[in-house]
Amino acid sequence: MDFSPDFLKKNLQKLEDRLLGKIHKRIEPIQKLMSYYRCALMGVETKFKVLNEEFSFLHERNPIESIKTRIKDFESIRKKLRQRRLPITIDSIEKNIHDVAGIRVICPFIDDIYMLADCLLCQDDITLLERKDYIAQPKESGYRSLHLIIEIPIFLHDKKRYMKVEIQLRTIAMDFWANLEHRLRYKKDIDKELVKKISAELIECAETSASLDLRMKNIRDDIENKR
Repeated sequence: MDFSPDFLKKNLQKLEDRLLGKIHKRIEPIQKLMSYYRCALMGVETKFKVLNEEFSFLHERNPIESIKTRIKDFESIRKKLRQRRLPITIDSIEKNIHDVAGIRVICPFIDDIYMLADCLLCQDDITLLERKDYIAQPKESGYRSLHLIIEIPIFLHDKKRYMKVEIQLRTIAMDFWANLEHRLRYKKDIDKELVKKISAELIECAETSASLDLRMKNIRDDIENKR
């Protein structure tokens, strides 16, 4: 049997090429799917920007402070599927994970949230799959936000494809609270008593934040009614 350096080098190269080919075949469908989710996010983000521009023209103020988008990384997706004991396949991702593509819309006032949600959902290419109103019914932790799972078509070169997007709409105060709560809860080496104390403080802060949102809305209404 030939064990010469040239023979070994040639066969190692063949083995490497086969392995890379297998990896590429597994990764390419995931990359393609993620690109579809990015296209869907661009579509939803554009819709919100159009609504913001129109409202600014009509009412001389913006109902959107900022827009943030994100695509869940594959490791998080795989972990979620494993926790649910679901297959790790393209079909399984699309069917079972509804927050792969996420967009967060930050608004100055609570009524801006509902106005934007209504305007988006009345568009004929948007399908509402799920709605969770954590503003009307906050979570036990104090978390507040309006969550929508929608389906939107993306138009590719040869076909139309429907993709799911999770939308979170919050006020500035809600977003500040949620970001702080997330950072504090996921800090390591915090004892149980401190966690309990922090949880109680966060609930109180959430109530204060909600009160602030209401007061700021009332101030805005007073100003606009006196024009």
